[in-house]
Amino acid sequence: MYIYINGEVVLQTEAVISPFDHGYMYGLGLFETFRIYNGHPFLLDDHLERLRKGLEALCIHWSYSKEEVLDIIKKLLKKNELKNAYVRLNVSAGVGEIGLQVEHYEQPSTIFYLKPMPSTPPLFIKEGVLLETRRNSPEGNERLKSHHYLNNVIAKREVGSDMGKEGIFLTKEGYVAEGVVSNLFFVKGNKVYTPSTETGILNGITRQFILRMLEKQHMEVEEGLFSVKDLLTSDEMFMTNSIQEIFAIKNIGEVSFKTGTGTLTYTLQQLYKRATQSLWSREQLEEETWHL
Repeated sequence: MYIYINGEVVLQTEAVISPFDHGYMYGLGLFETFRIYNGHPFLLDDHLERLRKGLEALCIHWSYSKEEVLDIIKKLLKKNELKNAYVRLNVSAGVGEIGLQVEHYEQPSTIFYLKPMPSTPPLFIKEGVLLETRRNSPEGNERLKSHHYLNNVIAKREVGSDMGKEGIFLTKEGYVAEGVVSNLFFVKGNKVYTPSTETGILNGITRQFILRMLEKQHMEVEEGLFSVKDLLTSDEMFMTNSIQEIFAIKNIGEVSFKTGTGTLTYTLQQLYKRATQSLWSREQLEEETWHL
């Protein structure tokens, strides 16, 4: 595969970064993952907005415009002969001296990774696994999508390589938090629940989009602090991220949840698919008329 790194499109086997990059040395860097549907990046504005906000918090000056990002993506898709792809946009602090730096970083490293994705993704149904590994607290005031991923790696090793299972973090207080790489929702009756960002979860772009979808349909949604009992007594449960979209959880241990046609999860999956095909932006979602 060809990737983009600091102004050049190169084969992934030829890409190099400096060993003095503070993204490598101290974990100072952020990334966004998003999907390309038929040549178009979905919710790109939202991803770039979150990335820029996070980089500002890390004192990393990143000057790429949306137009430059789109041009890079276009070149990579053409070079790799792809129309549907997974993209990871990675920005690290850049080269610095050994030691912690208090000055702003003015020359960050920028990498775009690509890999192919199916044009029509399957509607995943997975088993949920309550993790022994607890969700760590954010390094700052809120969780950034940063290079600090050890907590997630440990959790993934606990679950194992089975893609049919999704690990579910609890906070150290025992509240339900999020998946290893996903946000969590559950449904009781006509009400949808999702853990608050107060639990230290990442405020996922797909999570935010789903919340807007539900709000537009006048669905009652509660963001809060929820126990394992709250989760296990729900009717259905689903999880979200930008790559796997929306996937249902069929069970946690001996407790089963509703899946398939007739569920809110299934309806949301269909509406999300429509959104990706129509390439809705956040603004278009507000203007669009559709019904659950």
